[in-house]
Amino acid sequence: MHLDDGSGFDLTEAGTKKGLAVYVVRDPDDVPGVASLGPDPLDESFTTGALAAIVNGKRSQIKGLLRDQKVIAGIGNAYSDEVLHVARMSPFKIASSLTEEDVAVLHEAIVATLRDAVERSRGLEAQDLKGEKKTGLRVHGRASQKCPVCGDTVREVSFADSALQYCPTCQTGGKPLADRRMSRLLK
Repeated sequence: MHLDDGSGFDLTEAGTKKGLAVYVVRDPDDVPGVASLGPDPLDESFTTGALAAIVNGKRSQIKGLLRDQKVIAGIGNAYSDEVLHVARMSPFKIASSLTEEDVAVLHEAIVATLRDAVERSRGLEAQDLKGEKKTGLRVHGRASQKCPVCGDTVREVSFADSALQYCPTCQTGGKPLADRRMSRLLK
């Protein structure tokens, strides 16, 4: 895109979903995807109480809830794996089953993980961001590698459009989670 003043930018979609869009607006809330975002987890209003209200009564798995941009903005697939590893929580745990202590631990893991990611990326050029993100991840994208905390093997559960990675020792009491894709093949 080239602007009248000679400035501009290149925009490419490297993913397979082809969901890239550009909007020129006066107010970010005029963009449907921005207007529907959940709270910013690094905003001071995102407290333990705010997270407790979000998970209260939700019968979904915590991994899915964290990935949902309409529930909490900015976490996504990779950082939800990281947050749950830091919180030592199973990705399949039902959100409404979280205790007050679970919510406090999860809140701290969200804020600490995202602040660390922001700090690591501060000042980097755009082309260096993805590489920096990958080097800072503990479990996401590291299936079959050793967990940096306990040394167990990081495992993966695959879905139709994504995968999650977790450490059985740190997050599920040593129990591997069922990978539906592999389970079908074993029957």
